[in-house]
Amino acid sequence: MNLGFDSRQPWWLQTRTLNFAGLAWCVGLMAYALFVQYGLREEPCPLCILQRVAVITAGVLFLLAWLHNPVGSAMRRVYGALIVLAALAGVGVAARHLYIINAPAGAVAECGASLEYMMDVLPLHEVLGKVLSGSGECAKVTWRFLGFSMPFWVLLNLLGVAALGLFANWRKQ
Repeated sequence: MNLGFDSRQPWWLQTRTLNFAGLAWCVGLMAYALFVQYGLREEPCPLCILQRVAVITAGVLFLLAWLHNPVGSAMRRVYGALIVLAALAGVGVAARHLYIINAPAGAVAECGASLEYMMDVLPLHEVLGKVLSGSGECAKVTWRFLGFSMPFWVLLNLLGVAALGLFANWRKQ
């Protein structure tokens, strides 16, 4: 029974396995984010939510690539490119978040309206502009691991997700 694996390569280096690994990585990131939110009672700021959207998007793309398991290199490359775009969008948001965290005092506006409220009353492009400009809630750091804040770890993980998406879907078979 062939489950979509190529017998010429070790199972752990095959595109399907690597796409599943990317999916598992994204699921793990989201599981930890939800643990921090609900287990440790740390509410995510709007920039954290946008980073979660990037992780979820990359995970869904890995899921689609795993399920589809395209034979031709053109479709694999499309999946790889979309995964990289989603991950790099999250990297950009995480980098902006790190900039806001490290901005001098007074350089970041005080806490503004909640994301839910802004989504209800403003068009999407204005919401994104306001969220990316940052607010006081995004500058506050209440969680650190090895001295680094959550956006730093998200940035590193999304760079890894992008690299895995490229490696899994753009290399020669």
